[in-house]
Amino acid sequence: MGENRHDRSRLILPAGALKKLEKSSVLVAGLGGVGSWAAEALARAGVGRLVLVDFDRITPSNLNRQLYALESTLGEAKCDVARNRLLQLHSGIRVDCYIERLEAGSTGDFLDRAAPLDYLLDAIDDISAKADLIVAAKKRGIPVISSMGTGNRLDPSCLFITDLYQTQGDPLARILRQRLRKLNVDELKVVCSSETPIRHDGGPGMIGSSPFVPPSAGFLLASQVIRDLVSDPGPAGGSG
Repeated sequence: MGENRHDRSRLILPAGALKKLEKSSVLVAGLGGVGSWAAEALARAGVGRLVLVDFDRITPSNLNRQLYALESTLGEAKCDVARNRLLQLHSGIRVDCYIERLEAGSTGDFLDRAAPLDYLLDAIDDISAKADLIVAAKKRGIPVISSMGTGNRLDPSCLFITDLYQTQGDPLARILRQRLRKLNVDELKVVCSSETPIRHDGGPGMIGSSPFVPPSAGFLLASQVIRDLVSDPGPAGGSG
C-alpha cells in the first residue's frame, strides 16, 4: 500500500478528523508574515477549502518573513502566488482568492460572498477593518481567531493564545479591545506576545519585523483553528 499525504497526521488526530477537515472552509484574511504561513499550515493539515483575501503585491521588504516572497515573485499579487503554491501542494484543495482590500463597513458583504465558512483566521493590520470583520463574523456565527501585534519583536517563545481581554502590553490589542468593547464583543480568541516591543529609530510608522515571530504566530493560529474544527461536534460545511 502506498503512502498517503495524511498518514502522519492521522496518527495524532481524532477518528474522523481528516474527513471533517476535508469538508471545512476557512477564511484567511491577510497573507503577510502571519497569514501566509497560517494558510500553508491549514492546507497541509487537510482543510478542504481555503478562502484567501489580500489586496497587496509582494515587495522587497517582504523577503525577510513572508512565505511567498522570493526574488522571482516580486511584484506579483500575494493571493495569486498563494493559490499557485497551495495547488502545487495539493491539487485537490479548493482555493478561492479575492484580491481586494477589506474595509470597515463592507466586511459583512464580503463574508456573505465567501460563504460558507467554518472559521475566520484574521491576520490583517488595519484596525478598523479588523474590528468590523470580527463583528461581522460573530454576527454570522463564524468562529474567529485573530493575530495581535508581531512586529518589533524577536522572541517567538513569547507568543501564546488567550482572550483579547486578558492581553497586556500589546498596543494593537489595546486599541482593538477598546473598539470591540463598544461594539459589545465580550470575547475573542487571539494570538499575542508577552515580549515588550523593541524601540527603534526607524521613523514614525515604521515597524520592524523578524523571520521568526510572524511565522510562529501563523502556526499558532492555524493550530488552534485545526484543533477547534476537529473537536467541534457539529458537522463541517460552513456558516452563512
